[in-house]
Amino acid sequence: MYKELIYLDTYVLQKDMRIRLPKSILTNLNLEKGISKFDIYFDREKRTLVLKVVDDENNNQREVIL
Repeated sequence: MYKELIYLDTYVLQKDMRIRLPKSILTNLNLEKGISKFDIYFDREKRTLVLKVVDDENNNQREVIL
């Protein structure tokens, strides 16, 4: 599952709990601001957040690891 991690950038967790995502994910994952949705998972063992892009049309998910 975590075989090919690609480092994009480092961001600080905002005081209002927002995390800024790199602009490169818009083109690499074909996402749209204000429209695309993520399911958020926590891998306790690896202390890793996993975002899965929700494809509303097909109810499919694409995985993004943070």
